[in-house]
Amino acid sequence: MSMEALAQPGRRPNGPPPELAAEIADQAALLDHADPEAILSWAAGRFGAGLTMATAFGVEGCLILHFLAKIAPGTRVFNLDTGYQFAQTLRLRERIREKYGIEVEMVRPSTTVAEYETEHGGPLHRHRPDQCCHDRKVIPLRRAVAGYTAWISGIRAEETAHRAGGKVVQWDAKFGLTKVNPLLNWTRKKVWSSVIAWGVPYNELHDQGYDSIGCEPCTAPGEGREGRWGGQAKNECGLHIQEHEHGSGI
Repeated sequence: MSMEALAQPGRRPNGPPPELAAEIADQAALLDHADPEAILSWAAGRFGAGLTMATAFGVEGCLILHFLAKIAPGTRVFNLDTGYQFAQTLRLRERIREKYGIEVEMVRPSTTVAEYETEHGGPLHRHRPDQCCHDRKVIPLRRAVAGYTAWISGIRAEETAHRAGGKVVQWDAKFGLTKVNPLLNWTRKKVWSSVIAWGVPYNELHDQGYDSIGCEPCTAPGEGREGRWGGQAKNECGLHIQEHEHGSGI
């Protein structure tokens, strides 16, 4: 089946065509224990210009960019710039460009932070963080992947229960395309040892006790994802939440 057929908007709400679903299942099994380079090489060869990557400049994303610079440097990479990111995160974008020549596109919501907070009578993240994440991350990601047939993410299985149900290759029912998770089966220790060994640029906030880094108002120092949305029963922004059976929406 052609890339054009796979990208038809009418197919997306109901999942992938049967032949693509079968291919995804086969590749998920074949690549389950493969290294990230092999997974990315398969994805670049399979999807070509239909492949894109979203990065929040976490340590995992930076490591994937290290691999991608060698395997498929022309892949479009974007960041969901909510308007609330740390200055250190934004500076890392320039360090990535200098190191790898990859210009990360900034995808922004339809409203500025000032406009958004005026609309909602103040910072919405303080009392409705799920809605804020939806408006400033989920909706922009849906727009950013329109017309693409696969996207790369830096999630790892050990991070959350939702992510533990993922596959290295899977159908993303939330956004209607194939999702590739090359570091899914890697531990945090393995990620960091590789980053240090290969001199991969990373966010300086990691050296200040921040394991996971998101938007500044909702991120504090802490191990794993415990520093995200402190004091609330929330540890996901919504991009990787399972919506359907068998991990199809993770």
